[in-house]
Amino acid sequence: MTKWHIAYMACIAAVIGAGLGAATPAVADHRTHVVFPGESIQKAVDAAVAGDTVLVSAGTYHESVKVSTPGITLRGMGSATVVAPAVKKAADGCGDSGNGICVIGTKNHKVEDVTVAALTVTGFTGSGVFAVDTDGLTVRNVTAVKNGVWGIAQERSVRGVFRKNTARDNGDAGLFLANTIKAEEGATDTGGTVVARNRLEGNRIGLTVRRLRNLTVTDNHIIGNCAGVFVVGDENMPRAGALTVRDNHIAHNNKSCPKTARLDALQGTGIVLTGAEDTLVTRNRIIGNAGTSPLSGGIVVWKSFVGTTSERNRITDNVLEGNAPADIVNTDTAGKGNTFTGNTCQASKPAGLC
Repeated sequence: MTKWHIAYMACIAAVIGAGLGAATPAVADHRTHVVFPGESIQKAVDAAVAGDTVLVSAGTYHESVKVSTPGITLRGMGSATVVAPAVKKAADGCGDSGNGICVIGTKNHKVEDVTVAALTVTGFTGSGVFAVDTDGLTVRNVTAVKNGVWGIAQERSVRGVFRKNTARDNGDAGLFLANTIKAEEGATDTGGTVVARNRLEGNRIGLTVRRLRNLTVTDNHIIGNCAGVFVVGDENMPRAGALTVRDNHIAHNNKSCPKTARLDALQGTGIVLTGAEDTLVTRNRIIGNAGTSPLSGGIVVWKSFVGTTSERNRITDNVLEGNAPADIVNTDTAGKGNTFTGNTCQASKPAGLC
């Protein structure tokens, strides 16, 4: 065994030992399954039980991974652990859908307390990480780059935590959270999902929150996308909203993205509220988002594309500078109870909102 291999095995042992050393007798039987290059992550995941960790060592792994066991942790060793598409896709509802890592429960039995951490997912035609029917999913320190649709996505789930991730150069949203993708339903309560301290860069949209309620988006760095943040509702009931977008840095989201079947062309958009209610947008710094799209501007309140108004939203204490056509744009003049107070800005449409 070479000195490098000895040092590498010592590093793995140290990681495992650090996790086990703090264990109480009640969790002493929890195992760490170590995966080395050339081995199968999926095989280790299938062998894990609640409380176990699958530790994926440095290397590139050409496979998709499906997690349906509650209470397990899938963790890499930072940027050195890369999950990329397999030559032959597994027929498992994950790889055959073009996704990298999937956390999958069922509508009547959500998979609980899964963690995905400290690895890179790249090059998938679908999403880097895709989750459905989860409760208490944590995704942290994951890099999702150059995936065809979403970097990290979740639907029909509650109490999620998305923290310190990087989503870059993905085809649609870097981070996408929704009630359900394939059906027309009212907004669902996420039970306090948290999106915090992520870096969302170079995507079509940095973050999309679609038809959801009761979550917090805070302390994220959202730059260089076509649009920064979308909070999206429509005519379905309950309405989207009752959430908070605060303390984010949203700057220079000036890529140009063409029109799609669902959405107009995008460029120069900071935050958009469309068809949303009771949303608090506060203490954000929104700088240099400029374009000629109908949705361009620093903070944009927009009647939904099916004509649903935005109501009782509070836009307060934000700092806006250099956004065009204006720092604050309110095209939803029929919306009732929207307020704009305490914002530091230079220009608004209509005038008087700064």
